[in-house]
Amino acid sequence: MKVIGLAGWSGAGKTTLLTRVIPYLLKDGLRVSVIKHAHHAFDVDVPGKDSWKHREAGAAEVLVSSTQRWALMHELRGAAEPRLPELLAKMSRVDLVVVEGFKREPLRKIEVFRAANGKPFLFPHDPDIVGIATDTPVETALPTAHLDEIEAVAAMMLKSAISLEDVLAKCEAEG
Repeated sequence: MKVIGLAGWSGAGKTTLLTRVIPYLLKDGLRVSVIKHAHHAFDVDVPGKDSWKHREAGAAEVLVSSTQRWALMHELRGAAEPRLPELLAKMSRVDLVVVEGFKREPLRKIEVFRAANGKPFLFPHDPDIVGIATDTPVETALPTAHLDEIEAVAAMMLKSAISLEDVLAKCEAEG
């Protein structure tokens, strides 16, 4: 299992890019999973539904299962947010895990940059950025691809991805 991150400011188009890259990777027979970091309280449950009621009542975990999918919600209830290694350990084995967000974790990342966002590039200050997907020219020795060049972005992600074991060792070493 290999891991690569996507990092960028909010509004850069990380999710949009990823929803275009995933089908491309699937056509090549790869199994892909995603870990998405959220910076705010979020809910994957619908208020008023049974699973929401269980969670609101204080359950530490609520697992919802059907013939189509299952989802596990774990309430932290004041505990510290888990770091990336703990979350990766919960993932089923696939060919590639794409980590969206977690820009402060010591993980190889492709920066997603959109000029209209008006934010600075992350790469000059983040040594873990190993490539850039952007809509504007950029002077760098790093590999770059245009946001619309899905094949090139996918290739950059696959070439830059490292093994799960290497990610875990790097996270442990950098604490």
